[in-house]
Amino acid sequence: MLTLTDSAVTAIRNLTTQPELPDETGLRIMSQDEGGPAFQVTLADSPVQGDQVIESEGARVFLEPGAAVALDDKALDAQVDEEGTVAFTLAEQAI
Repeated sequence: MLTLTDSAVTAIRNLTTQPELPDETGLRIMSQDEGGPAFQVTLADSPVQGDQVIESEGARVFLEPGAAVALDDKALDAQVDEEGTVAFTLAEQAI
């Protein structure tokens, strides 16, 4: 199952706890067709039926089924630059 680093948890919580968003908001990761980016990441009010839901310390991630399979052995990390832009990266899970 996809794991979240502490940096990813913090970034996801910062993105999803804005006052105008529903309490159940999470980060949704979807696999993409050939030729585009491997994954699309968006904010979602709730998971779609069939999504795998990962929760860690108040951060929620919804994985569409194809992404859940592809990311099963990965860790999601995040970096935030000086302007506050978040960049998510994937790495192999540490054993």
